[in-house]
Order: sequence, then C-alpha cells, then structure tokens
Amino acid sequence: MATVKSELMKNLTSEVAVPHSKVSIIGTGSVGMACAISILLKGLSDELALVDSAEGKLKGETMDLQHGSPFVKMPNVVASKDYLATANSNLVIITAGARQEKGETRLNLVQRNVAIFKLMIPNIVQYSPHCKLIVVTNPVDILTYVAWKLSEIPKSRILGSGCNLDTARFRFLIGQKLGIHPESCHGWVLGEHGDSSVPVWSGVNVAGVPLKQLNLDIGTDKDPEQWKEVHKDVIASAYEIIKRKGYTNWAIGLSVADLTESVLKNLRRVHPVSTIVKGLYGINEEVALSVPCVLGENGIAALIKVTLTREEAACLKKSAETLWEVQKGLKF
Repeated sequence: MATVKSELMKNLTSEVAVPHSKVSIIGTGSVGMACAISILLKGLSDELALVDSAEGKLKGETMDLQHGSPFVKMPNVVASKDYLATANSNLVIITAGARQEKGETRLNLVQRNVAIFKLMIPNIVQYSPHCKLIVVTNPVDILTYVAWKLSEIPKSRILGSGCNLDTARFRFLIGQKLGIHPESCHGWVLGEHGDSSVPVWSGVNVAGVPLKQLNLDIGTDKDPEQWKEVHKDVIASAYEIIKRKGYTNWAIGLSVADLTESVLKNLRRVHPVSTIVKGLYGINEEVALSVPCVLGENGIAALIKVTLTREEAACLKKSAETLWEVQKGLKF
C-alpha cells in the first residue's frame, strides 16, 4: 500500500546508516546533559546515545533534546537503560556515579563508585571494545584508575577530564586580573583535580612573555601582588558554585566537549587530562593525575615532558601521594 513516505521519495540506498563518530554518555544528570548539549552544539557526533537507570528522566531529557533538532544540525539521539544502545561507540563519556553524602568519607564515596563502575565498565567494553573512554565522575583521578583496572583497555584510550577545567579556570582568572581574554593567557594546572592541584607558575605567559620574568616571586608567599590567590580561587570556585546553585555543570560540559573534539577530529591538541603517571616526575605509585597530553583519534597519543621547578615537581609528587592514600584502601 502506498504511503506518504513512499509517494514522496524514491530510495536509492539502504536507510541503515553507519555512524562514523558515535558518542555515548552514561548518566543524564546535570553534568551528563551539559556534556550532551555542548557536544551537539559543536556538531561533533553523528549519533548520540544516552544511558541512565532512571528511565523517566532519561526519556524526558531525550525528548527535550530531540525537539530542538530543527534549530541545530542534530544527529540521531537514542536513549535506553540498556547498554546495547551504546554499541560501536567511538567515545564513551562517564558522568554517572554516587554523590558524596553529608559526613561521608572520601574513601567511602570512592568505594561506592567502584561498585557502580563494576556494573558499568564491563557493559561499555562489551558493546564498544575499541572505544575511547572519558571519565568525568568525581573523584575523577581515582575513578580513571578504577576504569582502567576494570576495563583492561590500554591506558592510552582512557582519560579523566582532570585539570582541563582547572586550567580553564586558571586562565580565566589570570585574564581577569590582567584585563586580557583567557584564550591569550597561557598556563597550566596539573596533578589532582582537587585541592592538591599544582599551578605551574614557571610556565605562565602572555604572548610568550613569562610572568615570572616580570615578577620573580609570582605565586609564592613573598609575592607583593599575591598571585597565589588566583590558584586558591581555582580550587574554591567549584565549592562556591555548588554553594550557590547546588552543582557545577556548564563549564565541565564545555570542557568535555573540548576533549571530545580533539579526539574525534584527531586534532592532536595538548590538554591537561588525567592518565596513569607511574614512572614520571618521580611518582612511583600507580595513580592517575593530570599532565599535558596530546589527544587524537587513538586517545592519548603522547605526553609532554614539562620542565617543572623543584617546588612544582615536589607539589606534583605530593598530589600523587594524596591520591594514593585514598586509592590504596580500595577494594575491587
């Protein structure tokens, strides 16, 4: 029987499309959806799969996105509780996990997330054995290590969103202080995505001019301008946002889309993301923390060997020890 569709069109090829840049997001909370909309607005994927155990919210979020498709070049958006929806993903982004409860220790939180990851990771790997994996769930560095251990995927294909956001905050705040757009302020925050992160003041520059040349004491207690407050504000900013609105989501969503773009487009841009760093900078423990990484179609293509001052190297090692103190107590 003729239908409107058959009368309107004469098909020349099969309707079954093969996605070339499929992205799956596990978790449709505020962070997962910020990642989704940021990736869609950049036009990075030709199929987006959303997975969440909360079926009602998942369906609602998916419908809401789909109804916006006339306004953007939106690909196919699918959603399911079943990980089969993620099959053949080029990239899988994990934002799902337990939130810290009042009075709960960090180790207990991590242990609860290990239990969640033990359910998620095998399903992801089963359906997309060749995917790259971006871990966003906090504490991101420890959970990047957990994902690596549980998945048995090569460490080059697993990265944590890590200090990509901390570095963006750092550059923004430096720009605010100088009256210059953050894109033109160059500097890095490395180590843990958290309180023990390390600002690399020795490398901060604008137009190739190292700020340390202009102020030898920059970032130290002796600095009359107190530039170290910039890094303190980087650490405090997440707490401040959470206090005011209950969660952070937009900046991390944009940060993850930035990483996604480098991977899917094989841009080979350098990002401070979390990866296993045993053997680097005098770190002897098998921990993941942020160092500058070249990202491309195969994940982490290379690590940049940053020249750190003695103090910066010591702080990075201390950051690794902070993570190891929590990590060594984990039970798989």
